[in-house]
Amino acid sequence: MNRSEMISVLKEEVDLSRKDAETVMDLFFEMIVETLARGERVEIRGFGSFTVNHYKPYTGRNPKTGTQIRVPSKKLPFFKVGKELKERVDG
Repeated sequence: MNRSEMISVLKEEVDLSRKDAETVMDLFFEMIVETLARGERVEIRGFGSFTVNHYKPYTGRNPKTGTQIRVPSKKLPFFKVGKELKERVDG
């Protein structure tokens, strides 16, 4: 399911206009993005949690030339699936 399909389902289930359903979806995802950008955690009970993982800098190797390169530290979003979702998908 893609974003457009999710908007259509929301529109039908809650009886909203397409524009209102799109606004709700955009607001929902924007809140998650802003919270993660602040380095905070987002937890949706039964679904899962979004966190930001911090990776230290390290020395890597260019696969073509074999020369060593310095890889800077970085932060990446991470999703951990919730127990209920895991059980529903598996079961």
